Amino acid sequence: MSLPLWIALHALDAVFWLWVLRWGGAAWLEGTFASGFLVSIFAPRWNAEGLRMFALLMLVVCAISFLAGVFVPSLRCFYGGAC
Repeated sequence: MSLPLWIALHALDAVFWLWVLRWGGAAWLEGTFASGFLVSIFAPRWNAEGLRMFALLMLVVCAISFLAGVFVPSLRCFYGGAC
């Protein structure tokens, strides 16, 4: 996977998790069936605070994987499966 594509995918991912964490996405997704597809299969049972906590954890994990992929290009193949 190319570096610009890697950056674009992680930027979209970060915007989604920021929407859930900061911009009202958790309240919108709380208790909906869509949260099972977008967040986790357990998410329909979570309240807004649980969704925000999960979004924060995912932001941390995605930031670590982004930095790992930038500095170790072979990891981009592992995540994207494009090699």
